[in-house]
Amino acid sequence: MNNFDNRLDLNLFRVLDAIHANGSISGAARALHLTQPAISHSLARLRDMFGDQLFVRQGNRMVATERVRGIIADVRRSLHGLYAAVETATDFSPARLSMDFKVALRDVLESATFSPLIRQLASEAPGVCVVSRRVAREIFEKELASGSLDLAIDRKIKVGPHIRQKTLLREPNAVVVRQGHALSSRKITQADYVAATHVLVTHIEGMEPIDYILAEQGQGRKVGLRCQHFFAACKVIAETDWVLTMPRTYALELSAVLAVDVLAAPLAIPPIDLVMYWHAARDEDQGHRWMRDLFAEVMSKYGGGASLSKDISAVHD
Repeated sequence: MNNFDNRLDLNLFRVLDAIHANGSISGAARALHLTQPAISHSLARLRDMFGDQLFVRQGNRMVATERVRGIIADVRRSLHGLYAAVETATDFSPARLSMDFKVALRDVLESATFSPLIRQLASEAPGVCVVSRRVAREIFEKELASGSLDLAIDRKIKVGPHIRQKTLLREPNAVVVRQGHALSSRKITQADYVAATHVLVTHIEGMEPIDYILAEQGQGRKVGLRCQHFFAACKVIAETDWVLTMPRTYALELSAVLAVDVLAAPLAIPPIDLVMYWHAARDEDQGHRWMRDLFAEVMSKYGGGASLSKDISAVHD
């Protein structure tokens, strides 16, 4: 027998959501602009109502029990539905938004998009805090469904029918070498590319698309370093005769601060499709839609007007 009644306080579910999303009483208090004692009091009421601990402390984090894990997706969908109903009944204004908007982005996109994004938010929606998270592609769908993630922007991946997606742009690849490299003074050929030692930025084991292209031609490349971040890779490139293949726009940004040149790739390396993902439950949420449109607008300018230091014509049609 539970303690639900007709006087149920729906604000308690906002607290439940906030503790789950932030992993702590203090984090939930900051997110909801409440005091920690107020959050603790609400948690006590929730525990009484559900007859369950709901969260147990492990180190510095409050970890959800099985009961919370089983209901959190429904709680978040219901809360989002209520927010959407209120927005529908009133004239929507970004200035009235007050939320943490959780988005999964790679470091490349953080560097390219955050500056213009935050400028626009500061002007139009100062109550929005963007929270960038590193989330493995394999769990995008789970995180979006649970509400732990509002949006993901990444390469094209396979997702289920409840995940919406929109391709934002196609980003070509380029080759990066140190300034003064022998290849900087002439057009790089495929033979040059195969003969070079490569730096590879990846978070997975195994072959990259480029390696499959070369393998079909009976060729391969020597990899001298596998690392996780393009900035670190470019610092190595600036001090060696090795080469790096990476998204063109980010390469151009890094060439402004590191002693590297950006060259046209000598083979038809497939461009990277950058796709925005969100859960279908958020389709009609006006605040979420406004944020999606904002990210799409910023991404549409990603790399706009940039040109390579070497001729890249006809390489990535």
